[in-house]
Amino acid sequence: MIQFEELKLELQGYSDKLSELREALGLDKIQEEISRLEEQTAAEDFWGDLDNSQKVLRTISQLKNKVSSFENLKNSFDDTLMMIELSDEEGDLDLLPECRAGVDSFIKELDAQTLGTLLTGEYDSNNAILTFHAGAGGTEAQDWAQMLVRMYQHWSESHGFNCSMVDFLDGDEAGLKSAVLLIEGQNAYGYLRSESGVHRLVRVSPFDASGRRHTSFASLEVMPEIDDTIEVQINPDDLKIDYYRASGAGGQKVNKTSSAVRITHIPTGIVTSSQVERSQHQNREVAMRMLKSKLIEIKEREHLDKIEDIKGVQKEIGWGSQIRSYVFMPYTLAKDHRTGFEMGNINSVMDGDIDGFINAYLKMESLNNIGNN
Repeated sequence: MIQFEELKLELQGYSDKLSELREALGLDKIQEEISRLEEQTAAEDFWGDLDNSQKVLRTISQLKNKVSSFENLKNSFDDTLMMIELSDEEGDLDLLPECRAGVDSFIKELDAQTLGTLLTGEYDSNNAILTFHAGAGGTEAQDWAQMLVRMYQHWSESHGFNCSMVDFLDGDEAGLKSAVLLIEGQNAYGYLRSESGVHRLVRVSPFDASGRRHTSFASLEVMPEIDDTIEVQINPDDLKIDYYRASGAGGQKVNKTSSAVRITHIPTGIVTSSQVERSQHQNREVAMRMLKSKLIEIKEREHLDKIEDIKGVQKEIGWGSQIRSYVFMPYTLAKDHRTGFEMGNINSVMDGDIDGFINAYLKMESLNNIGNN
């Protein structure tokens, strides 16, 4: 039947792109590297150096995930092609929507994995730490900060990533003054680093009895989570550590002891905090890991030789110009001001459908890198 033939030809048109992706991923070299590393794990002295052994096992896991993701994609191509051919033989048009959905699902995953090959930064494969701050504007801005937190939580869930709240400060009446999310998953930082910047909201405020339109701002800072395999030298004398009681949303106490921890890096003024872990020791570890991550991110972005060269973070706390606007009134539109990418379905965007913005940024970045080389 012609409908199935057209669908079959459409799917087969992606065969070359599938092969190109395999080559771009370097799967043959990856398999060789997995074999080499697995040989190391069989050595008698492998567990003698615990830090190195954990690093090797983590690398093996990441490489196997890359191989598995591509194999699943290849299986999806083969299974969808077979489904189309069998449906064509049976001449059952009722199966056409299922075949169409299979093709669309394959194309979406192919695009996602192809974009993943653009993530070549040193920390792109790491987990991501997202820090939100409400801008000036009181309750309206604080509500906007919470809306952004929810958006990235939904994005994380839709990609199978683990998302946890590390720290938060409730708004005066609603929303959040600040919050920190940890998003754990392969390439989480590589995808989300493009989201760092100021996000602007335009809507009729539900907190304004006069029904006036308001413009609000919230900033988002994205850092890679730095694990223990990366050494960061910080002078203990440069740290100011405060302990305080953790509190839950709405003001209820989640801990009657001073288990929450706030660490200030005196030379730069960087502040990190954690209050969601049960013990003071755990919260101190989380806050310290966040501090290291922030220092590493600034060092890399500013092309500095060492942590001590960081003079301060004045540039990081200024609002600057927004990277994206979200308009609810008088029309609905989310537009990225760097790439020009936009979506009219604002509700879908706020429910975490932001892949279009991320992909447009990665493509733009890739083209810029080619032009600079």
